Amino acid sequence: MTTYPNVNETKELIQQLVSIPSPSGSTEKVIKFVEGALKDLKVKTRRNRKGGLIATLPGENNSEQRMLTAHVDTLGAMVKEVKDNGRLRLDLIGGFGFNSIEGEYCEIHTSSGKVYTGTILMHQTSVHVYKDAGEAKRDKKNMEVRIDAKVEKAEEIRELGIEVGDFVSFDPRVQQTDNGFIKSRHLDDKASVAILLQLIKRVKEENITLPYTTHFLISNNEEIGYGGNSNITPETVEYLAVDMGAMGDGQSTDEYTVSICAKDSSGPYHYGLRKHLVELAESNNIGYKLDIYPFYGSDASAAIRAGHDIVHGLIGPGIDSSHAFERTHETSLDYTEQLLYHYVLSDIVVY
Repeated sequence: MTTYPNVNETKELIQQLVSIPSPSGSTEKVIKFVEGALKDLKVKTRRNRKGGLIATLPGENNSEQRMLTAHVDTLGAMVKEVKDNGRLRLDLIGGFGFNSIEGEYCEIHTSSGKVYTGTILMHQTSVHVYKDAGEAKRDKKNMEVRIDAKVEKAEEIRELGIEVGDFVSFDPRVQQTDNGFIKSRHLDDKASVAILLQLIKRVKEENITLPYTTHFLISNNEEIGYGGNSNITPETVEYLAVDMGAMGDGQSTDEYTVSICAKDSSGPYHYGLRKHLVELAESNNIGYKLDIYPFYGSDASAAIRAGHDIVHGLIGPGIDSSHAFERTHETSLDYTEQLLYHYVLSDIVVY
């Protein structure tokens, strides 16, 4: 029997998840991985038409329900142009800048199933040739993919089966350190997916009957704005997004506690639910930080915009350098998992 929270197991699961390419629009492989993990736990799942995965744990009360969500889709790119110089021009998937992927290894996923490796570089990379190598703008015009194949013109690229519309994924470069850090691309939001899987595993292994029927949505379109805005049952009262806490100047979120979001770009999250989460954290000695994320939106805010009559909230582990070279610490994962455990066992507050 596993002792919970088992943060080493959570980190290993995160490492497996981030190693599966899944830019928004191309998430079948990682959804199958999560589906298999839930099948091993004997948890029934179903797919929605968008390709997301929904697992349900029956509870004592079926007339009032909860939904928790974390998203498995990531940032990525798509081939915009097959260039005459034997390289590829990209169009970005998700909200990030070209500067954050300069020099990154990548994979090009063709429609036939072949995968080619490459590197994302400035066209003007060589300082021995280009005087403006350092000052040139990092943008769609100047950045390109150098394919690891002997190609020097567009026709040779197309002979490989690479074409406009092929997905491009980024090397996660995942590492775990001896002092508890895990650093990788795509901790947003695969760290939270791992935490939800661990939560479900704990509920199953401890033979817990939850007080309310609880749905778990593994969303696959969050990075493009609409992953969790549907398939919410009419009985759902509370909808909690589990997503990364944003760090930076003026932020209180850190890598060592669970972040509870009071407001993001969509507006305030439900005050009553937020207070309930804070009370659970304080009564169970869970380290937390309240915060506001100024340039952020979640699946919970997407659900509100879609018109669902729900109480919505947002929590998650603190992630440094979001949408770039991300990092968090095992204590943040641990506290997030603890808060979620006490939350799903708690009563729905009368709002």
